[in-house]
Amino acid sequence: MIIEQLISPTVPTLTPADTGSRALFLMEENNYAQLPMIMEDQYMALIQENDIMDWDKPESPLSAADFLDYRPAVFASGHPYDALKIAYQHNLSVVPVVDNMNKYIGAITRDELLKFLAESSGIETPGAIMVLETEPKNYSLYEIARICENEDIMVLSTRLYNNRQTGMLEITIKTNRTALQGIASSFEAQHYHIKEIYGEVVDKEDMLDRYRLLMNFINM
Repeated sequence: MIIEQLISPTVPTLTPADTGSRALFLMEENNYAQLPMIMEDQYMALIQENDIMDWDKPESPLSAADFLDYRPAVFASGHPYDALKIAYQHNLSVVPVVDNMNKYIGAITRDELLKFLAESSGIETPGAIMVLETEPKNYSLYEIARICENEDIMVLSTRLYNNRQTGMLEITIKTNRTALQGIASSFEAQHYHIKEIYGEVVDKEDMLDRYRLLMNFINM
């Protein structure tokens, strides 16, 4: 998938002739904190709500503003992760998309990026999520996949997080299985610590064991 496939058809654009007040109206009406300004199909700037609200001439054309040098954008042929990075770094609700000649192609919204993340991470597919922890030098995606395959578990997606406080690497794995009890020892043997498991369905015998322990505690 490329960025162009995520472009939203509902993001309005501004022109240099539009006033700051009209820009604020369009932002409020469409629930966006930014809107792209276009002139003759060329991407000129990303107009931000906060800049207009701080402007002492909101009834003037945007061409008279002094905040037109803000131009974050991504290329239409890039990967959606590029748009995610820009949206995160600049806290954007709208990410402009351009071609190699700076022609405005469209914009990606935060909602579209969230939808992409959900669809690409396998969240909608039933299965538990496991978080592993290890030293960066011990990380091997091949080894993780091999261990899962040996347990007849399919890895639907992975995410890496470098925990700067601990110096450890955390690997989040979305699987197609709802029971992951049997895989712990295999990972421990390869220097991986199972930090957390989410969405795991406890088997019937384990539930009965827990019920008996509870009853024994109540009857003490």
